[in-house]
Amino acid sequence: MTNRIALVDDDQNILASVAIALEAEGFSVQTYKDGEDALRGLDQQPVDLAILDIKMPRLDGMELLQRIRRDSSLPVIFLTSKDDEVDEVLGLRMGADDYIKKPFSQRLLIERIRALLRRQDMALDDADPNAETVLNRGALLLDGARHLCTWNRRPVALTVTEFLILKSLAMRPGHVKNRDQLMDAAYGDSIYVDDRTIDSHIKRIRRKLRAVDSAFNEIETLYGVGYRYRESD
Repeated sequence: MTNRIALVDDDQNILASVAIALEAEGFSVQTYKDGEDALRGLDQQPVDLAILDIKMPRLDGMELLQRIRRDSSLPVIFLTSKDDEVDEVLGLRMGADDYIKKPFSQRLLIERIRALLRRQDMALDDADPNAETVLNRGALLLDGARHLCTWNRRPVALTVTEFLILKSLAMRPGHVKNRDQLMDAAYGDSIYVDDRTIDSHIKRIRRKLRAVDSAFNEIETLYGVGYRYRESD
């Protein structure tokens, strides 16, 4: 099945050249010149992955990501300027799944896209059709085949990265996972992120679960060590 990619950038040259390169690789590409156009287009024509430039007129990449994350776990790659380390870190903490610096090679971008789509497949457990795709831990249910998370049967919208982190913790209750292990579970070796980024993902996971149950406290912090999913009493 052809993967659908949304490319959002105010640079017409990037839109044209990257779209041609992606289509040559078999992707279906929708291009948008700013965030507001993209927001309308994504609502009408959903995609499998979005590539967002950070600095755009009308609605920049950060604002667009916030709007997307209100009701969607769509995989997102940020395009950042060469020296915008703050934007890279902030973007990942806000819920982007990856980033790539301008100027970039189209081959590198394509590799990052494929890596993120593979990570999504990992979350969906499609790689092994015989694998058990449903994980139950008390009130928590993680259904990989449908990328579904529920708590007490109430849905919780998680991004690909958040889903993989929570799955890694919940698979072995009581076992401590350090930040490096959670990085590997969520990102593989496709991208380096710092400890604070993992901490931000954990905070967002907790916040989302507490939105449906204010008493949620299953993810424990072991300061200086890592995190673990609480064992059932």
